[in-house]
Amino acid sequence: MDIYATLGICPIINAAGTLTRLGGTLMLPEVKAAMLQASEALVPIETLEAAASSAISRICGSEAGYVVSGAAAGLTLAAAASMVGLDVVKMGELPFPVGVPDEIIICRSHRNSYDHAFRAAGARLVEVGVSDRHTGAGVREVEPWEIEAAICGKTAAIAYTAGPGAYPPLPSVTALGKKYNIPVIVDAAAQLPPPSNLRRFVSEGADLVVFSGGKALRGPQGTGILAGTRELIASIALQHLDMDVTFEIWDPPRTLIPKERLKGAPRHGLGRGFKVSKEQIAGAIVALEHFTEARCRQDAANWHHLLDRIESGLQGAAGITMSRKAPRDPLGFPLLDIGISEADLGKRACDVAAGLRADPPPIYVGETRLMEGVVTIHPANLTEKTADLIVQRLQAVLA
Repeated sequence: MDIYATLGICPIINAAGTLTRLGGTLMLPEVKAAMLQASEALVPIETLEAAASSAISRICGSEAGYVVSGAAAGLTLAAAASMVGLDVVKMGELPFPVGVPDEIIICRSHRNSYDHAFRAAGARLVEVGVSDRHTGAGVREVEPWEIEAAICGKTAAIAYTAGPGAYPPLPSVTALGKKYNIPVIVDAAAQLPPPSNLRRFVSEGADLVVFSGGKALRGPQGTGILAGTRELIASIALQHLDMDVTFEIWDPPRTLIPKERLKGAPRHGLGRGFKVSKEQIAGAIVALEHFTEARCRQDAANWHHLLDRIESGLQGAAGITMSRKAPRDPLGFPLLDIGISEADLGKRACDVAAGLRADPPPIYVGETRLMEGVVTIHPANLTEKTADLIVQRLQAVLA
């Protein structure tokens, strides 16, 4: 890690998961090799994106696809495409378009910090339903009729955050989208594994699906994968690419951009600041190609082995309890929850987490349940060596 030493930075042990703020995950060797090869020649980005579109279409079962600079950028571009389509005049007006639908319907229980990605395009969120089941105030969730009641002439899209227990079922939402000719955008950024999810949301009728290109895919962390309809992907491409072109001689791949339907070349679009490099596009597609069920099964077996190793190493340690949280899908991420008894140890879970960061290499653990007195170990970025070091450091901090 000479570059980090040169910069005076100590690499960490990431037992917190596939978090962007901690560097995501380590890229596959095949991804790194592809990025190096891509760096040694120059190609038109639109041509490379067209090739990526074909690969995404084949793997995800969509009409088209696109590589963007992260899943959040994908949501912003999805909103922009839903609002203006192929209208190059309206593309130039974003994020304050005049006379076009600019409302995105979203269920209250689907809202999260990534709402901002939609609003960055100029979209206004229209919230429907209540969160009775999530808050424990009742048994009901948002129902399809509530979404339908909010649809009007200003509706540009319906946003859907995929995840365990997401409700209403996606097919009931996409049926409304088809009925009213309104695109449904699915945020599936963290819904891998299993690899079957790459095709699931499109097969259930989604018009645009966003995946992270890093995380479980182990591609470049600064990339996102969009799978969707040909028309919406074309709008995204036009608002993302460097459009400093002479229209008369501009010859974009027709599989990606239908030039014959445009009034002219749009100016640099809303997504111009979301550029991706040729290296990132190549790396993202290679990561997607390698995200197979066989690889996921191998990864899952290794994750369970690593958590077994940590759990075994901590057996008999005073003041803690351990429990394994199994994933909903057999190929998903298992977690190890370590309960910290403040009464026995005189330390809170927060103190233990801070203690693990105190000495080099800093160890970062999952923080989701710290306030409940629980330290969580996520195995995605661990090896046998780092798993053993986590045991040693935890024993020292607990003592």
